[in-house]
Amino acid sequence: MTLTLDALAHVSPEEARKRIRNGEWPRPTSGLCRGHVQANLVILPREWAYDFLVFAQRNPKPCPILDVTEPGDPEPKLTAPGADLRTDLPKYRIWKEGQLVAEPEDIREYWRDDLVAFLLGCSFSFEGALLEAGVPVRHMELGLNVPMYKTNIPCMPAGRLSGPLVVSMRPIPHSLVPKAVLCTGRFPAVHGAPVHIGDPAAIGIADIRQPDFGQAVPIHEGETPVFWACGVTPQAALMASRPPFAITHSPGHMFLCNPKDSDYAVF
Repeated sequence: MTLTLDALAHVSPEEARKRIRNGEWPRPTSGLCRGHVQANLVILPREWAYDFLVFAQRNPKPCPILDVTEPGDPEPKLTAPGADLRTDLPKYRIWKEGQLVAEPEDIREYWRDDLVAFLLGCSFSFEGALLEAGVPVRHMELGLNVPMYKTNIPCMPAGRLSGPLVVSMRPIPHSLVPKAVLCTGRFPAVHGAPVHIGDPAAIGIADIRQPDFGQAVPIHEGETPVFWACGVTPQAALMASRPPFAITHSPGHMFLCNPKDSDYAVF
């Protein structure tokens, strides 16, 4: 049985992960477990893990680290003790030499004893604050995946890893843009304030109607496109840097953590 968003909007992360593990939510997770942190996932062999740790440290806006596992251990002990990163996301991506080769809903068959998992903050976590402040979130209104774009802004390289910044976009009414900046700026551990406001071409986005990841949403009269650093940035780095093997979440299909958004808020 596939559940509705309303059915999972207010359940505990533990219950939501159980439902996801059972295949009852094969969709993007925006709006699930409102008030709780969602996370991006990057899994790499141990020999590449240090490079990624430094890459994340040098690029904290798109890659704010929330948790790191021991090699071969799929349990995120800081953010969700008892969870299993091999089964508890709706959809994953398997990468080989920078090429996407599969998008399974379970990665147990791909798991290895040398794999290290990183959980990174996700902008879905601050969407609740936007809604509470009266700022609309278009992709949630339409039941779509948030649009995400590669930019012409390079990330700071680390070891063998380099690539462009990826951003997520939400159209915001002109008068509410300052409120959106202030709301999201309180959450630096989940990307924080926007990195760009206005003209998409200024950051290398040729056609706002054609996102590189996710789905396009309409921008209405009187609205401004607002762009936040995105946790899909590591996937762009994987494409550019071509490690032999990696696993990530499928864009928009996040891991639901136990901590609340407010635990990471800066007041």
